[in-house]
Amino acid sequence: MNKDKAKEWGNTEAINDPLTELLRSGAKALNQQAVEAELHAFLGDYTQVTDLQGRLTVVRNGYLPERAIVTGVGNVTVKIPKVRDRSGGGVKFNSTLVPPYVRKAQRVAAALPWLYLRGISTGDMQETLSVLVGDEAKGLSPTAVSRLKAQWAEEYQSWNNRDLTKERYVYVWADGIYSTLRGEDDRLCLLVIIGVNEQGEKRLLALSDGYRESKASWLSVLQDMQARGLQEAPKLATGDGALGFWAAINEAWPTTRQQRCWVHKTANVLAALPDSIQGKAKAGLKEIWMAETKAQAETAFDSFQRNFEAKYPKAAGVLAKDRESLLAFYDFPAEHWLHIRTTNPIESSFATIRHRTTRTKNCVSRSTLMGLVFQLALTAEKSWRKIQGFKRIPEVIEGIRFHDGIAIITEAEKMEETQQMAA
Repeated sequence: MNKDKAKEWGNTEAINDPLTELLRSGAKALNQQAVEAELHAFLGDYTQVTDLQGRLTVVRNGYLPERAIVTGVGNVTVKIPKVRDRSGGGVKFNSTLVPPYVRKAQRVAAALPWLYLRGISTGDMQETLSVLVGDEAKGLSPTAVSRLKAQWAEEYQSWNNRDLTKERYVYVWADGIYSTLRGEDDRLCLLVIIGVNEQGEKRLLALSDGYRESKASWLSVLQDMQARGLQEAPKLATGDGALGFWAAINEAWPTTRQQRCWVHKTANVLAALPDSIQGKAKAGLKEIWMAETKAQAETAFDSFQRNFEAKYPKAAGVLAKDRESLLAFYDFPAEHWLHIRTTNPIESSFATIRHRTTRTKNCVSRSTLMGLVFQLALTAEKSWRKIQGFKRIPEVIEGIRFHDGIAIITEAEKMEETQQMAA
């Protein structure tokens, strides 16, 4: 058997690339939740069956030993719950999703992206979940599927009400993600905020459905976080040119610096130019945001304006109006520039949700939509890494000033450092 075929069947060494690890962890969590939902539905059939003392005769009784299913992304483990029949009637719980005899799922590697990004969103749970365990599995009952979706909605609601008193975020990225999923009223607009905490870890901070990207919608999200204990405003917020978000920032976090996303800005500028010169314009824009110093960026900025303003005033104006906020990142540690000058953490994590979710045949409830998207977001969060140079975050929190990415040491600080060394 060749190497590619061996990997397809899961009979070779473990696959450790990040995407495979993400799929594997997602499959495990989804599989376990689905089995638990099956058990809940199963026990529901025996709620009226009691013994002479009025006790339920069929009750939960721990788990069977954890077992592994061989898949195209490696072994995916699952714990099957057990039940106890006090009546002696021999009632047993057998998962239809993971029957006792299933050991191999040949198609799971190809099926998981479709399962997460299409099957779950369209409600074809029975068909798509069966892919995890092969053709032999009958899939979940409609009752179990409904309970699983309800569970996800409850988990989202609990997360959305969590206490934020002990949390602090230094940087945040914000964006409005339009999905093709439809709710009771209209197309879903996700208002997403990802933050960097004091340890440099990226965390999903807010996920809400808004009325487009209006100031009222964003302000509601920010004020809700404040009401739940998030008192310290972040030092810098990165987002696109949506006026609603920045208007809300000015009201809720007036001390927070603003950084316009260079990816969004580049796209907006190029959209106002003919195809024939977009390559030249893109190179000119890159010279700005890749400059070593703010002074060099300012020079490149002026050069771009001179080259394009006369013939293409609209493109030049799109760039010029956000000049200050496009260069804000120079006042923060150079190690952080890669992260804070674009909204890439949101774009990369939510790209599959934005582009691959399909329109449901029937409108579904808001809670169901948010619960499903929340599960996708949690899966993506597992792959996020700390930002580079996270050890510089305490300096940002303390308010140390940076010039061209380098910390500015005042004369008083130099004197204090000299005295400490002498002592």
